[in-house]
Amino acid sequence: MRISYLKERPELVLQLIPGLLEHWRYVVPDDTVEARAARFRTHENQDSLPVAWIAHEGDIALGTSALRQYDHPDRKDLSPWLGGMYVEPHARRRGIGAQLAHVAERKAVQLGHSKLYLFTHGQEPFYAEQGWTYMEPTNWRGLNCSIMWRVPRAV
Repeated sequence: MRISYLKERPELVLQLIPGLLEHWRYVVPDDTVEARAARFRTHENQDSLPVAWIAHEGDIALGTSALRQYDHPDRKDLSPWLGGMYVEPHARRRGIGAQLAHVAERKAVQLGHSKLYLFTHGQEPFYAEQGWTYMEPTNWRGLNCSIMWRVPRAV
């Protein structure tokens, strides 16, 4: 398994979009392949935010993560954010999500950030296992979510 910048392997993202649309259909029912692909294109950076990564085995996409200046529309006072975390169902429980989060942490450190944030709906235990700390409740598109933070690791 390898993790590449989205900028290096943009063609792989099309494999992830159907799973992403299905996964978030209950929250964003009108999302489309075209709209999701357009959002990914904004993340084809390497040294500035937003930046995204693709986990893959050869030409098979397994998952993605992103580092964004802002991710929660009501909390522009917090930055940067780990976002866009997704691992294909068949590839879960292999540590890919943790590795995708870690590459975003390393980039946050490289860019000079001393704190990193995320918000999640139901994945608090996963992030807590990775060293994230609960900060406060929040609401996103009508869902009760949690904002979490951590000091990003460089190694």
